[in-house]
Parts: sequence; C-alpha cells; structure tokens
Amino acid sequence: MKKIIAFSGSNSSQSINQQLITIVAKYIKNVEVEIIDLRDYPAAVYSIDDEIKNGFPSTIEGLHEKIGKADGFIVSSPEHNGSMPAVLKNTIDWLSRMGRKVFNEKPTVFLSTSPGPRGGMSALQHLLAIMPYQGADVIGGHSIGSFQDKIANGELIKGEDRDKIISLMEALEAKV
Repeated sequence: MKKIIAFSGSNSSQSINQQLITIVAKYIKNVEVEIIDLRDYPAAVYSIDDEIKNGFPSTIEGLHEKIGKADGFIVSSPEHNGSMPAVLKNTIDWLSRMGRKVFNEKPTVFLSTSPGPRGGMSALQHLLAIMPYQGADVIGGHSIGSFQDKIANGELIKGEDRDKIISLMEALEAKV
C-alpha cells in the first residue's frame, strides 16, 4: 500500500500544527498515513564540522530511511519570526546532506496554522518557495488562521478552510 508521511515542523508538545496534521490525515481515505513527530528525531544544530567529526545523528538516519520509503508528504509548519521554526530547518539541513533531495520528488502538501488571523502565511509562502529545491513536488498549500475558532471536537468545522483542505488531500491522494 502507498504511504504518506505527515508531520508538523514543531517541537512543541502542544503544537496546533501537529493537531492539524492529525485532523487532515483523516481526510486521506485510500492511502496509509503515518503521522510522525519531529520531537522523536532530535539532532544538534547542523554544522559541517559536526558532520565531519561525528557523522549523521542516528535519529536523522532513521528519519531519512523512513522518508525514503514514503510516496508523499503532508507538512504543517508554525511560523517563527516570519519563517519556519529552527527545528524544521535543522531537520531539513541534516536530511539534505544524506545523498538525495529530502522529499524525493514526491507529491507534498504544505500547511500552516496559528492562533492569529494570518495562520502562519509567511512561513507557508517561504516553504512553498523553497521546498521544490528539496525535491517537493508541491501539490499546494493552505494556511488556517484563528485555528481555535476553526475546530470543534477535534475536527475542522465546515467552511472554506475545511473545503480547501479536503480538496488538497484529495489531490495529494490522487497524485500518490
């Protein structure tokens, strides 16, 4: 069976982006979705000196292997100072050194959410612009502003955001 790896770019135990990943994964019907948490793949801040001296962290090697077997991806990132969080950037920096583009030219959907009205739009725009260089075959992206107002009982409430997310998940599933 085909597999989509879904994760947030957050290392917060209370991440609303990780919550969003859990919600949107339910909209994938005919492809297995494995939700992972970047907190399970810690690594020191990337440094070429560290790479030369110590090699790759075993956690990153395991993540690299897992990503290599995936047929598609869903990534939801918070916004930290107008861009992706350091943990997501660091993970990508390590993975990019391991001999292939991170997303393997596989279909990928990027999402973002925040408590504020813009929903992490700046981070999302940054990801959509740069991740094709890391091998993401970008299907699309969407940011959900005012996250707490858009969910009820662990589900997206009916409306424009939910419709857009369902459409993106259907497009991803079709491309996988």
